[in-house]
Amino acid sequence: MEFGHTPVLLDEVLKLLDCHPGQVMVDGTVGGGGHAYEILKRIVPGGFLVGIDRDPSALEAAQKRLEEFEGCFKLVHANFADIKEVLQSLGIDAVDGGLLDLGVSSYQLDEAARGFTYMQDAPLDMRMDPTQTFSAYHVVNEYPQQELERVIREYGEERWARRIAEFIVSSRPIETTGQLVDVIKRAIPAAARREGPHPAKRTFQAIRIEVNQELKLLPVAIENAVEVLKPGGRLCIISFHSLEDRIVKQTFRNLSNPCTCPPDSPICICGRRPVVKVLTGKPVVPTSREVSANPRSRSAKARCCQKL
Repeated sequence: MEFGHTPVLLDEVLKLLDCHPGQVMVDGTVGGGGHAYEILKRIVPGGFLVGIDRDPSALEAAQKRLEEFEGCFKLVHANFADIKEVLQSLGIDAVDGGLLDLGVSSYQLDEAARGFTYMQDAPLDMRMDPTQTFSAYHVVNEYPQQELERVIREYGEERWARRIAEFIVSSRPIETTGQLVDVIKRAIPAAARREGPHPAKRTFQAIRIEVNQELKLLPVAIENAVEVLKPGGRLCIISFHSLEDRIVKQTFRNLSNPCTCPPDSPICICGRRPVVKVLTGKPVVPTSREVSANPRSRSAKARCCQKL
């Protein structure tokens, strides 16, 4: 299957990043290169883009997508949390802007063998980086019941987390996504299954997040990305669920107002100074036209900050 990449919130992101010829940019989740292509169109001539992704299939697709800009970009197989080390290895001290497009890609969802989707049967996998050994199989079949319940409750915000964890443990071994979906359906009462999204959606999200350590790495990735920005440089982050957006919002808030002095203190004595200015009071969301054309964009939210 070809790695298709329909960039979400494209016009909005380009406006937030304020790209100009000659700039150096980093796309920490380059995917199929949709956003990167449009960024390169605006920073060339004279500009350079570093694209990072942990999925080798994404990097192959991005290489083809960006080939007309040969010599103006570099693609690197790495985790977005390693953005600072990647740039240092390339001799780049600072960048004019950065982008993080979080979550799972449409290609990863549609490629059944990757095991991300609950709509098709496949081996339990869910690795964004197929070179890592730890997969959904290990979470589902090896985690203690209490830890499994925590993952499903915290990362999936699933009210039936305890029952689902109980049913999973009692049904082991579970080899495929189809078997896991059947177990989840048995665990959730029939009346609850008739309401809301697919009954397996939240649990699959939770397991995917755990396998790829998405939320644990996110604050580190944001702080590292801000650190490599030049003064005036901008970082734009697209999230797709409330857990991600909450972390982005809180990290931006901490970086823009890091003072730890008591509220009634007449002067700041902690010495902590703002690092960024938040440019988006409220998150930027897709237009109704974009949602109609690309339903998967429905939950997207973009936030942007500027280095002081």
